[in-house]
Amino acid sequence: MQVFHTESKIIITCNKRLSPYLQQEVEALGYKPTRVFSTGVELQGTINDTIPLNLNLRCASQVLYLLKSFDAADPQELYNELVKIEWEELIDFTGYFSVTSNVNNKHITTPLFANVKVKDAIVDRIKDKKGIRPNSGADVNKAVVHLYWQDDKADVFLDTSGETLAKHSYRKIPGKAPMLEALAASTIVATNWDRNSHFINPMCGSGTLAIEAALLATDKHPGLFRMNYGFMHIMGYDEQVFFVERRKLKDKAKKDIGFKIIATDISQDAVDIARRNANTAGVEHLIDFDVCDFELTDVPEDGGVVMFNPEYGERLGTHTKLEITYKRIGDFLKKKCLNYRGYVFTGNPDLAKKIGLKAARKIEFYNGKLDCRLFEYELYEGTKRQPKEEV
Repeated sequence: MQVFHTESKIIITCNKRLSPYLQQEVEALGYKPTRVFSTGVELQGTINDTIPLNLNLRCASQVLYLLKSFDAADPQELYNELVKIEWEELIDFTGYFSVTSNVNNKHITTPLFANVKVKDAIVDRIKDKKGIRPNSGADVNKAVVHLYWQDDKADVFLDTSGETLAKHSYRKIPGKAPMLEALAASTIVATNWDRNSHFINPMCGSGTLAIEAALLATDKHPGLFRMNYGFMHIMGYDEQVFFVERRKLKDKAKKDIGFKIIATDISQDAVDIARRNANTAGVEHLIDFDVCDFELTDVPEDGGVVMFNPEYGERLGTHTKLEITYKRIGDFLKKKCLNYRGYVFTGNPDLAKKIGLKAARKIEFYNGKLDCRLFEYELYEGTKRQPKEEV
């Protein structure tokens, strides 16, 4: 089964509402999506095609390569179809594999049962052909098989990513209420920042937005921080393909920028964590960190993007204090950020009203299961004289 050179359907998954930004990334790599949906992008390609996808994508979660589609009304039919697949040519019988699933079938009350049926079919097939049972378990750091089973239609994939791509492997210390790296990258892309003007991130927390901005500005991709993927544990893997792609990432990454990325927070601990995460990502020298109240953040005169990800009452703080904070954010944007575009990411529309500015755009996102918006404000002379309008 020559999956490294045989074209099949590839599904690249992402968190809900990130697919427009994922699509941009995929197309920038030269691939042509055949379908875009709310949680992913579909295209055609080989396992070798999944290697640059895994290394380059900032907004993705998993890259899945389709092995087989079939009808299966119940678990026994599922097993009967799965045991026909030549697993002995895909998974090393001396190795290890895991199973993940997305299941909606009337016979299945827990996805774990479906996972066991998949595991049994793989183990039984390999034992029949090789006389040895491979090891399996919950860890997704080796070969990973993914089952997508809806009603009586089943798709079986090789998960070429393994551990999720949505975490970019540099954030060793998350801090309080952190924004997922894939979400942070997507929100920055959504601003249409030109990656050549100032990026200001007051209330930076663990530094994810500022770090992702620095990575975007220097064209450094997540594959530079990771050395283990699901595709590496599929039989037939040629490590030279991986190292060639990784070398391309290294060669195109820039070391310096000609503008400022500024990250501030009132918490010394938060700034220390942000510095350490930036150091792991290799961009600490590109970010000006400072411990201060956000109103004291240095804002250079020649424009760019100012981006806030403040608390919004879901996990931290008290509502009354946050109302005051959001009003202060609005005052800061009006008074100190002229000729910039301002952005506030929040899951609390009532608090967003306290900013006191008219939003030019309201871009939809989810943070976990929480419905969120990225509010865009065009800041120019006279903004503060506009009548207050609810966002």
